[in-house]
Amino acid sequence: MPILLIFFLASGWSALVYQVVWQRVLFRVYGVDIYATTYVVTAFMLGLGVGSLVGGALSRRFPMRSIFLFGAFELGIGLFGLVSVSLFEWVARFTAGTSDLFVACLSFTLLLLPTLMMGATLPILTGYASERSKNVGRSVSQLYLVNTLGAAFGAWSAGHFLLSALGLWGSSLVAAAVNLSLAIIVLLLWRRIPVPSNVQEAEAGSTGA
Repeated sequence: MPILLIFFLASGWSALVYQVVWQRVLFRVYGVDIYATTYVVTAFMLGLGVGSLVGGALSRRFPMRSIFLFGAFELGIGLFGLVSVSLFEWVARFTAGTSDLFVACLSFTLLLLPTLMMGATLPILTGYASERSKNVGRSVSQLYLVNTLGAAFGAWSAGHFLLSALGLWGSSLVAAAVNLSLAIIVLLLWRRIPVPSNVQEAEAGSTGA
């Protein structure tokens, strides 16, 4: 469990670095006003919410594969992070000056996939941790705490030195490197992480084995 907390701390850090970077990219193109800000933040939060529903469903359907799913989502986030700034800027070149409604729809479309994957990680790890500890409240609070701390540090570090030192592209690459490193470690080791017997029985029952 302690190693998972460290992983989730790092995951929270990268998520907020992305949020700051992606906001800056979109604001640079579409302008910084109350509407643009609302679109980006709403799209980000909506993706996290949808992702939490997806992650919860997956954790119940595949409880033995929770750690694998976490690694897979971290891999997806990292791969998207590698191309995100270039993708946003490429799309923006063809859509600058369009209507507010179009900007809103575009923001939702661009941010839905990566934020969905981010949002899925908490319920996936919560399902695994709560089955081991038999204490849902403790598992949720610990994971939420470290993820929030990581997110706070991510926002602070992005605003105070990452962007000024590395720029938008470099900052997103650092965040992607964190996600990809987590993914590689988790996907290589997930079969060695013990799974409680009740979780194995639950998955066998859910798959009809």
